[in-house]
Amino acid sequence: MKILVCVKQILDPEIPPRDFQVDPQCLEAVRGSASLVTNIFCENALEMALQLREQCGGEITAISFGSNSAEDSLRKALALKVDAACLVLNDLTPHPASSVVARVLAAGIRKLGEFDLILVGRESGDWGAGQTGGLLAEELHFPAVSFVDGISVEGDSITLQRQTDSGIETVTAKTPLLATITNNDQNVPRIPKTRDIMKSGRKPMTTWSLADLGLSANDLVGTTEIVDLYIPEKQTNCEYIDGDTINDKIDAFAKRIEDVIRTL
Repeated sequence: MKILVCVKQILDPEIPPRDFQVDPQCLEAVRGSASLVTNIFCENALEMALQLREQCGGEITAISFGSNSAEDSLRKALALKVDAACLVLNDLTPHPASSVVARVLAAGIRKLGEFDLILVGRESGDWGAGQTGGLLAEELHFPAVSFVDGISVEGDSITLQRQTDSGIETVTAKTPLLATITNNDQNVPRIPKTRDIMKSGRKPMTTWSLADLGLSANDLVGTTEIVDLYIPEKQTNCEYIDGDTINDKIDAFAKRIEDVIRTL
């Protein structure tokens, strides 16, 4: 089975709230001292791919669309012993819409070849749109199953377990197929060994520009636009209730509540 996993590098979501800042000009979070990490749901998808390879064999390819720093996420995937990695450099748009990301990834996947199963994290930990998987399936004309937390292979069919609001749903499908992966106790990301991390730095990686995929600036026009980005401000007003005795304070407090209700 040939499996492809899409990975995304994001600002570490564990950054302390007091250190989180937004650049009002670029409309993006300021990196500052925060590190860049692989999106956790992408790591869940990668772990599931590794388990599937252990179960039924095959090859795993990891692909990412991002800046040069995204190579770190792909090197981590190589340290976990994926068979190949591909980086599509984003050197034109700082905030690609989900539709743009799907279009670029689809172009890269077509150039890489045919795949039986494509795994995508259910959403990213920065913007959290959760649209890339479905849009990518549409670009590739693949059927898609969302919120998958378990996959097993029997013969030429795949059984997927997906989370729903009312419980667990089981879906049986044939390849090629795309699945968006959510977290589960069974797909907790494994940690690469130090030796494999060192080896990953010497492994070959395919790097393509958007021009290599036949894409231009016109292909990166998305359907969404960031109008404003800011940190919500919370204001709290505190009033002290005066009174000589506790009963006076209770009466004053009750009257204050009554006055507030009248204004509603």
